[in-house]
Amino acid sequence: MIMVAFLFKWFHLLFGITWIGLLFYFNFVQAEYFKKASAEALVDVKTHLVTKALAWFRWSAFATFVTGFVLFGLVGAQRVTNDFIVVGGILGTIMFLNVFLIIWPNQKIALGLVDGDTAAAGAKAALASRTNVLFSATVVFCMLASPHLGYSQEHLLSGNGSSLGLLLSLGVIAVAQLNAMFGKMLRPLATVRGVIHLSLALAVIIYCLLSYL
Repeated sequence: MIMVAFLFKWFHLLFGITWIGLLFYFNFVQAEYFKKASAEALVDVKTHLVTKALAWFRWSAFATFVTGFVLFGLVGAQRVTNDFIVVGGILGTIMFLNVFLIIWPNQKIALGLVDGDTAAAGAKAALASRTNVLFSATVVFCMLASPHLGYSQEHLLSGNGSSLGLLLSLGVIAVAQLNAMFGKMLRPLATVRGVIHLSLALAVIIYCLLSYL
């Protein structure tokens, strides 16, 4: 059982690196290139690069989610659950659903693979993608905090820790996700520097809520 859990952790990490790495590539490299590229270059990139990169993006997200789900069952059977892994798991699930329910369906329209309003679809995909970037630092932080910080008494869900911080954390995440689904691209999310700063700030906020409330 120990070796099986270790292998799933290994694969979960490998798939997660691929997924988050491509997420950063799309938002920090490709999106900035698209702003300056010529029309001819855009056609070539969208035809030969973007669709292949999106395939790796989708299926690495799927593999990360599946291995994480299995790990939650394997590790949960051996240890008491803590609030860090709950927040990380919920965030990872939201990010996975954003990929398959918002980003990819709208990217297909934006790339001309299916009919639809390309401008509106591109905006929806971009907002969901930036929201996933916003969540990314907190997901990675929670993955590390769960085994290293989460098994003290104040973080165990079955212990004496307060549930207020957990509820407030989930509330903050819900607000950000609702904006991704029904809102618009806020100015801080629209720039690379802004979304990086917000992502790090969210991780700090979640940590403070879980640790001090």
